[in-house]
Amino acid sequence: MSHAVPTQIGALSRRGLLKTLRQPFQVFPIVFFPAILLAVNASGLKAATRLPGFPTHSYVSFAIAVAFIQGAMFSMINSGTNLAEDIESGFFNRLALTPLRRVPLIGGLLVGVAAMGALQSAFYVVLGLAALASLGFGALGCVAALRTGSGEAVQGLFPLFFVFIFLSSSNLPRQLLHTGWFHTVATWNPISYLIEAFRSLFISGWDATALGRGFAVAAGLSAVALLGVAGALRTRLQRT
Repeated sequence: MSHAVPTQIGALSRRGLLKTLRQPFQVFPIVFFPAILLAVNASGLKAATRLPGFPTHSYVSFAIAVAFIQGAMFSMINSGTNLAEDIESGFFNRLALTPLRRVPLIGGLLVGVAAMGALQSAFYVVLGLAALASLGFGALGCVAALRTGSGEAVQGLFPLFFVFIFLSSSNLPRQLLHTGWFHTVATWNPISYLIEAFRSLFISGWDATALGRGFAVAAGLSAVALLGVAGALRTRLQRT
């Protein structure tokens, strides 16, 4: 019995990963769309590097961190959409009637999401924080899927989450925005600290403070999202 849970998680994570890889329209946003936005932003905003106090002379080094967060948010939509499709097709209900435990039921999907995050990060640079961020956002997508049971509803939530990127320190450092509502919002926005953790590796090297904050936010996001998944899963199984 002790080997049952890892085996079940492995089987479901392979299914989830292969399901994503077999659908190019899901892989493209995770890997290539952030890269395209990176190229556009780096070209249009490179003049910002001449601002006094800007931390680097390369806007690509400054902006590449945003690509990881964008990829993680696309993972959220993909994981939620895939789970919602399983609910709509009845596959989830059939799984619930088997001896499969609750942990592998969602854990397998989230392991597949984390694996996609690792693949995405390898496209840019090997970095473990990307997988943890993808896990947290992927769990949020699962919460939305379990609550609504609709792939369209999950996709409709994406603009709401995507706006958090623009209300963060994604385009300009927070230290250049000493006052004003945007500085306040960016400081309270947890996405800022995820971006700044990635960014520190390209600009200042091993910044323990920035990385510590980034991992704390990613771990907190994952914990809150997984608690939400547990509650939503309990409600979903009671309905079935």
